Amino acid sequence: MTSFGLAVIGAGYWGPNLIRNAMATPELRVEWLCDLDEGRARAVLGHYSTVRATDSYERVLADPAVQAVAIATPAGTHAALVRAALEAGKHVLVEKPLTPTYAEGERLVALAAEKRLTLMLDHTFCYTPAVRKIRELIRSGEVGEVRFVDSVRINLGLVQPDVDVLWDLAPHDLSILDFVLPPDVRPVAVAAHASDPIGAGRPCLAYLTLWLSSGAMAHVHVNWLSPTKIRTYVIGGSRRTIVWDDVNPAQRVSVYDRGVDLTAADPDTRRAALISYRTGDVVVPALPEREALRGVMSEFAAAIKEGRAPLTDGESGLRVLALLEAAGQSIDNDGKRIELGGGFGQ
Repeated sequence: MTSFGLAVIGAGYWGPNLIRNAMATPELRVEWLCDLDEGRARAVLGHYSTVRATDSYERVLADPAVQAVAIATPAGTHAALVRAALEAGKHVLVEKPLTPTYAEGERLVALAAEKRLTLMLDHTFCYTPAVRKIRELIRSGEVGEVRFVDSVRINLGLVQPDVDVLWDLAPHDLSILDFVLPPDVRPVAVAAHASDPIGAGRPCLAYLTLWLSSGAMAHVHVNWLSPTKIRTYVIGGSRRTIVWDDVNPAQRVSVYDRGVDLTAADPDTRRAALISYRTGDVVVPALPEREALRGVMSEFAAAIKEGRAPLTDGESGLRVLALLEAAGQSIDNDGKRIELGGGFGQ
């Protein structure tokens, strides 16, 4: 098979982006755009005359020309839509989060494995040239041992009707963390605080702390109420520090040869320890200009063709859900530290 028939489910905010990038991916052949409002689907398609519009999900799943679906609908609908697609023998690409609960997500991952179908999360940021470079720098040892992570994702954003700010924004940062950390480093505990200062009925800003198995700590700040847009990710290592500023197109990723070294005159005692500060060059790696969602579509098609797990598979979605649920438990218990059994997602 030279291409896979794809149906996009949902013609709202993200659906048109999926359609555009799928149409530009040679390995995919877009057959349908499905939305409860068929008129909206037709309006999105515009000149894509070869793609059919429908409001019937059942019709899409019954079409033998469709081998895969890409789901871009509200999070509360994911469990039912993904399950129906898997039971119909279709491969699935789904927006974050995988499902509203870990238990639902776990059942879907098990079903995909049972059916030998691809289940992939559209963790879009993991396919940006910046994050791919960060992963390379960390996993090659260039950064050294990760000592801390600090992430800020704030802006004057849309207060969502169905999820709080943690479930809306933090999946981006948590999926990035999961993607770039060395395979042997995982979160082992979570604590979170949240606030609703405008009376929206759900948290509009949150602070999330994660303890890692290596002894390092990660911190995530998400906020719908900031008048300024900040998208930064700082990863401090024993050799280098990476700063990713996603709103600075001229210098998205910077690698600093600056840090703190701890040396001891007597290796048997820390009383003689001395702190030295290392100041070196700043390197700005050249990054290719490539739309992340194009990479998502290519990875989805490649995983189906090669019969392998995609880079952001269902298990990665479960790991993010485990952290979100633990964060919710912590918020409900005044910021109490919540241990993650087994390290991550147990």
